[in-house]
Amino acid sequence: MNMVRMQQKVSEAEWQARVDLAACYRLVAHYGWTDMILTHLSARVPDTVGAADGECFLINPMGYLFHEITASSLVKVDLDGNILSETEDVINPAGFTIHSAVHGARPDAGCVMHLHTDDGVAVSAQADGLLPLTQTAMTIHAGLAYHDYEGIALDHDERERLVANLGDSNIMILRNHGTLTCGPNVASAFFSMYTLERACTMQLRALAGGTKLNMPSSEAIETVKDQVSGGNLSLANMAWPALLRMLDAKDPSYRN
Repeated sequence: MNMVRMQQKVSEAEWQARVDLAACYRLVAHYGWTDMILTHLSARVPDTVGAADGECFLINPMGYLFHEITASSLVKVDLDGNILSETEDVINPAGFTIHSAVHGARPDAGCVMHLHTDDGVAVSAQADGLLPLTQTAMTIHAGLAYHDYEGIALDHDERERLVANLGDSNIMILRNHGTLTCGPNVASAFFSMYTLERACTMQLRALAGGTKLNMPSSEAIETVKDQVSGGNLSLANMAWPALLRMLDAKDPSYRN
């Protein structure tokens, strides 16, 4: 389905959500966070918030690499798993389980990201999880949630436990599995994921250094917690236009 036809079939708000989410897929590819055709990112369709006929969200069609995703190729699905797009594509069933859980329980979650990066999965498998070892880690450490591994996320019963573990946090480590972030918009969810993934990478490099680690004082950790208590939304919204400029210079086809 080409861009002109799709734009004519959806609202302006949905089209903008499609463009932003497609950009997020391209950014994940740019930063090397992909797992071939696995993992998934979603965005709530703004027009459907509180709608009588139910809310829905956008997610990737299964079988496409992230650098191939475009605004028009994203699949619209409701919280019951019904595909509402004109498409022959299917979606990842584990992806539906995770994303429908968060979107269904968290009206404030406009975007949800789930990745299986090498560094994110490695930290998820460490007993202590993410340590407040670096400034980057300290900015998210206090609000970090964890969900224990239960197997591939195909059992819809897991959704209740996943959202209970997430609570009102926007950042979660799925034990032995990967990373998850959410936020009111795509920019916020991406900025949180960028911070989490960087923190995981820094931790693994520090642990691999072979020397004694210098752990910050509890007072310093608390100071950073207080300093970032307002969240990352303003920083995310400032960074997002710059990220889009980078994508547009590299390959603007995500907008199609």
